[in-house]
Amino acid sequence: MTILNDAHHHNFNTANPAAERGTRIVMWITAAMMVVEIVAGWWFNSMALLADGWHMSSHAFAIGLSAFAYASARRYASDPRFAFGTWKIEVLAGFASAIFLLGVAAMMVAGSVERLFSPQPIHYQQAIYVAIVGLLVNIVCALILGHAHDDHHHHGHDHHHHHDLNLKSAYLHVIADAATSVLAIIALVGGLFYGWSWLDPLMGIVGAVLVAAWARGLLLETGKVLLDREMDHPVVDEIREVIEANPDETSVTDLHVWRVGKEAYACAVSITTRSTTLTPEQVRDQLRQHEEIAHVTIEIHRYG
Repeated sequence: MTILNDAHHHNFNTANPAAERGTRIVMWITAAMMVVEIVAGWWFNSMALLADGWHMSSHAFAIGLSAFAYASARRYASDPRFAFGTWKIEVLAGFASAIFLLGVAAMMVAGSVERLFSPQPIHYQQAIYVAIVGLLVNIVCALILGHAHDDHHHHGHDHHHHHDLNLKSAYLHVIADAATSVLAIIALVGGLFYGWSWLDPLMGIVGAVLVAAWARGLLLETGKVLLDREMDHPVVDEIREVIEANPDETSVTDLHVWRVGKEAYACAVSITTRSTTLTPEQVRDQLRQHEEIAHVTIEIHRYG
């Protein structure tokens, strides 16, 4: 016998208007700063500033992708073709963003290695001023996105420790940009006062390693959700414990659990039991103590 929790379309979307608004604002600020850096780089004949400007363009694009994902998730929220809602659009955007970050890291390494072997004359003072402005802009952007996360958290949407992966990807792009700005300032100051021209490309490589490490973490987190790799989650053991409270009478023969929202899980379970009275409704009632289990499919086999 099989029973589904509901016969209608499931919607496990947890809209995050503050994050959508925040990512859109940050996208425009980043795009404006990108233009300033590219123009300043061209004007001061500074390869460092030009490289940072084009590097920032990839962040502007990725943050724009996050904003687009929020808008798409909201737009298709009631579309019945999305069996479990549109949350995974945001996760997919986070995954794509992480790949962009890896691309940025690779470009940073390539540019830095090239500059190590053929150093370019750098207009240190002007470059330092623009790098400081870039850092301040990144700090403002990080505060905007941090506020969006806190606002969502205080409204009770962000249960336990699982965060908004789309917002996290936008935040990582801003933090990566801030970190590379700090490294650029250190390198430019070292070059200006001590003539260490090799410090600029070296810091570029250090920044790339940092960015790649963050990107890898985000890829693992988002990839896990997209590939439904959830069978090591504590909720799986909790489901087994509830159903197998009396293991001599009832046992779980097949169990599949996957994430359908930030903290919402669906599960399909096959149960073998000696009981002649156990019903799927009773099993569902037992599982209700775990609020994160949003949808259950139950199959019961009896043996005498």
